[in-house]
Amino acid sequence: MITAPSTPRLTLRLGRFCYLALNVAVVVFLLAPIAIVFVFALNPTPYIQFPPVGVSLRWFEKFFASRDFMNALWLSLEVAAMTTIAATLFGASAALALARGGLPGSRVITAIMLSPLMLPAILTGLALFQSYVLLDVGRPLWGLVLGHTLVSIPYVVRTTLAVLQNFDTRLEEAARNLGAGPLRTYFEVTLPLTKPGVMAGAVFAFIVSFDQFPVSLFLVSPGRETLPITLFNYLKFDLDGTIGAASVVSILLAVLVVFGLDRTVGLRSYAKL
Repeated sequence: MITAPSTPRLTLRLGRFCYLALNVAVVVFLLAPIAIVFVFALNPTPYIQFPPVGVSLRWFEKFFASRDFMNALWLSLEVAAMTTIAATLFGASAALALARGGLPGSRVITAIMLSPLMLPAILTGLALFQSYVLLDVGRPLWGLVLGHTLVSIPYVVRTTLAVLQNFDTRLEEAARNLGAGPLRTYFEVTLPLTKPGVMAGAVFAFIVSFDQFPVSLFLVSPGRETLPITLFNYLKFDLDGTIGAASVVSILLAVLVVFGLDRTVGLRSYAKL
């Protein structure tokens, strides 16, 4: 005799199906723009067409042959590299001070350090631009790096604090009891154990700087523009697959950075954050 499944079991299956369907819908929603960008970059026609009429690398050739795009790409990489170094050094040091320094008002200081995440980046860029005007320094490269560092430091602080909150301080005490000084304890005990947080923050800093548009819009100097600003200016006059090719290059660079994290730290350590 065949019996119908019980109501609780049927409800459980229905709930699981809805949960999986919702997750699939979210993944499709997140990946659909990336798929459209790839189709646009590989489509031989100078406009988005579905279904594609073929596959062509003409837009990649145009992108890499363009002197303006190449100069912008190298400048973006240069600024992102300097921003990553600066944000990692300052952010990791600040996180260590906040977690171990016993500073009065540490929660308020932490909120201030994370405040760039709560403010629109365009307001940050405008404020920095006005500050540079008042100081009469123009739009130097170090000013652009400073602006990118300002909006990147919160990511390093947050990921490093996440590791330090679960850090076993007895390991540092054991190192000191064995005769290690504060500096040696930091480099041989603290830094290796906080490496996942620091490296994750550095990856975020690189990606945020490389793709930064609002801050760069106010701080770049004419003739020395980052890739997002160059793409914005290009869109004013033309819209073809070169935009898609540039976007694909940016996506692949982000993937390479994450792959580098996987090779140095491991994605499991990264995912625990």
